[in-house]
Amino acid sequence: MGLMTNGSTAEASGLKFLIYGRTGWIGGLLGRLCEAQGIPYAYGDGRLENRSQLEADVAAAGPTHVFNAAGVTGRPNVDWCETHQVETIRANVVGTLTLADVCRERALVLINYATGCIFEYDDAHPLGSGIGFKEEDTPNFTGSFYSKTKAMVEELLKNYENVCTLRVRMPISSDLSNPRNFITKISRYEKVVNIPNSMTILDELLPISIEMAKRNLTGIWNFTNPGVVNHNEILEMYRDYIDPNFTWKNFSLEEQAKVIVAPRSNNELGTTRLKNEFPELLPIKESLIKYVFKPNQKTPAA
Repeated sequence: MGLMTNGSTAEASGLKFLIYGRTGWIGGLLGRLCEAQGIPYAYGDGRLENRSQLEADVAAAGPTHVFNAAGVTGRPNVDWCETHQVETIRANVVGTLTLADVCRERALVLINYATGCIFEYDDAHPLGSGIGFKEEDTPNFTGSFYSKTKAMVEELLKNYENVCTLRVRMPISSDLSNPRNFITKISRYEKVVNIPNSMTILDELLPISIEMAKRNLTGIWNFTNPGVVNHNEILEMYRDYIDPNFTWKNFSLEEQAKVIVAPRSNNELGTTRLKNEFPELLPIKESLIKYVFKPNQKTPAA
C-alpha cells in the first residue's frame, strides 16, 4: 500500500487519509490534492466487497479518515450497467456498504462520493423554477440501473452516522483532455440535448471535500455548485474561450432516447446546506469560468 506524504504541516496535525479509487478520476485527483496539502495518504488495495481486504487496508494505513471514490459508473457510460447488473450491485451497493461498515466499527468518518443523478424534474421541482431537490428529499429517478443502485445505497447509508454522502453531478474539471469530464464528453457528441442541470466543478469542490473530512461532517450533502447551467451555455463558453470554430447540434430528449439504452437524470439540487458551511462556494457559471475556461483559454479575449 505504501503511505505517501511530502512531509508538510498536515502530518503534524495527525491527518492520514485512506483513499479508494486509485485508478479512477476522482481518486487520482484526491491523491494529488493530498500531496499539495502535505496530507499523508495511502490508496486502498482491497476490493470493496471483500471485507477482510478492507480490514487489512485500514490496519496497515491507520487512517484518520477514509475516502471512497471507487465504484462502477460503466464504460463508456451508464448504459453498461444495464447489462452488467450484478457487477454494478457488487461494487455500488455491497462494496460501499461493506466499506461503511468497516469504517463504522473503527469510528472512522467515510467521505463517500455518491451521485445526485437520482432525481428528475417533477411538478414540485419544475425545470427552470430554481427550486432544487433538498438533501432530505426521496429520490424520484430510477430510469437507469446505475441510478437505481445509487438510490438504494444512499437510503441504507442513512443508518451509518459515520458516513458523509456527497451527491456529485455531471463532474467537470480543468482537464479538458479527460474523457470522463462532462465538457469533454458533450464536446465530442454528434448532437446534445439542452437542459439546465446542477453540476460539480471538481477543481473547486474536491478541496472542499477534504475540508469536510477535517471538520468531520457527515450526512447527505448536495455536492454541486449553486444554480444550473445548460449544455448550450457550456458549449458557448467552450467556443468563446477554447475554439472559436467549434459548432454543435441539438436534439430533443425524444431523439436522444433513440440512441441510449437507459434514460438520463436531469435536475437541480439545492445547495443551501453546502453554501451555509462554505460561503465562498461560487455559482456554477462563475466557477466554470474561473476554474475551467480561464485556465484553458486559447482565444485572444472572451
